[in-house]
Amino acid sequence: MGTMGDFDVVVLGAGSGGYATALRAAQLGLSVAMIEKDQVGGTCLHRGCIPTKAILHAAEIADAARHGAEFGVHTVIERIDLAGVKAYADATVARLYKGLSGLVRSRDITVISGEGRLLPAESAEDPPRVAVGDQVITGRHLVLASGSEARSLPGLEVDGRRVITSDHALRLESLPKSAIVLGGGVIGAEYASAWRSFGVEVTIIEALPRLLPNEEPELSAGLERAFRRRKITNLTGAPVAEVDAGEHGVRVTLSTGRAVEAELLLVAVGRGPRSAGLGYPEAGVELDRGFVTVTERLAASTPRTYAVGDLVAGLQLAHRGFAHGIFVAEEIAVAEGRPDARPPAPVRDRDIPKITYCDPEVASVGLGEEAARAEYGDAVTISYDLAGNGRSQILRTAGLVKLVRAPDGPIVGIHLLGSRVGELIGEAQLITAWEAYPEDVAAAIHAHPTQSEAIGEAHLALAGKPLHVHG
Repeated sequence: MGTMGDFDVVVLGAGSGGYATALRAAQLGLSVAMIEKDQVGGTCLHRGCIPTKAILHAAEIADAARHGAEFGVHTVIERIDLAGVKAYADATVARLYKGLSGLVRSRDITVISGEGRLLPAESAEDPPRVAVGDQVITGRHLVLASGSEARSLPGLEVDGRRVITSDHALRLESLPKSAIVLGGGVIGAEYASAWRSFGVEVTIIEALPRLLPNEEPELSAGLERAFRRRKITNLTGAPVAEVDAGEHGVRVTLSTGRAVEAELLLVAVGRGPRSAGLGYPEAGVELDRGFVTVTERLAASTPRTYAVGDLVAGLQLAHRGFAHGIFVAEEIAVAEGRPDARPPAPVRDRDIPKITYCDPEVASVGLGEEAARAEYGDAVTISYDLAGNGRSQILRTAGLVKLVRAPDGPIVGIHLLGSRVGELIGEAQLITAWEAYPEDVAAAIHAHPTQSEAIGEAHLALAGKPLHVHG
């Protein structure tokens, strides 16, 4: 085997966490090698965030056309051209990929194509080593960023035809007339929403008692109502007993004995870490259920090794991986004594915003009510109905803003439901991150008519000055 060494940082994986590490490390003057078996950008750019949100935007346009008469604009949908939708999504991905690739080249980052596998160190003093084909790549520091992959249920065979994952869904040549979505989390809710907008009859099956079980119960209940109005069938609290895939469709039998049939089944039960077969445990990297065990500062169990993104147990979000990558690059720069490096603050999951881009959207940041009560012994909450918000009425969206406050303290959680509320999460994050009090936000003047007024009104109410809130 040949050896390629003398890198300050070797990054295994070029997804959101990996390329963020590489870009920031190079910016700080460190030499970087990035190993990727597929394309720079990873799942988010090529098979996740970007193409799916492009499809959801096309779905929004379909709904706008379908309901145009309600606004005095009479429109007719002739057909849903799935090939055209895919071409639009692919073009969006291609533009972003071109820009990212150029940025990586401009930073003099060495990109090595191929699947990397960790090699055990001969001694604690030896640099981390990664084998790629017949080459061995060495560096003073190693960052594991191999990401995640779609999961299935034990005994459920994904055939790519009748039983598919989200990866297969992006490559469908035609839309089914009916579909079952197994899993009511983020991926399931987004695909169910988009497919319904395209005219597919959709049934969601979720084993837990409600959709989006990691969000506040009020948001889940509101989403379920909205989905029912859109004629999406929600079967919650319904574990699957059996799946039968045939030539012409799929039959799913629930533990209750009820059976549901459709043309295809989308398995959307979450994603798991991609760590198997990459030599992690053999090289001494400690794993827990496939996730790399790390400290608060994202250090793994072997010397000078870190993990970022979906390899670290917690929220599986591209922007979390991006934040991890920046953090680790700065941590390494401090260790290397770079003069412009400062010790970075650890990334906390509670500070990371979450958005589900279905219709209506769900967005949140900070603690939920139950978590706040557990941490502070009690919590103060208030919900503001978007029925009182002018812009929301123009958009014809129902929803709410829920605030969670520590007793006599700052706002620690903000939870949103409604069309386009994902665009409000930036202000919400600033409020929770800067530990603002209701009076602080109530004093800010929000432009009228905007949906951001709903955040202002909710804080006015919590500050004891309710205007459009009863009670």
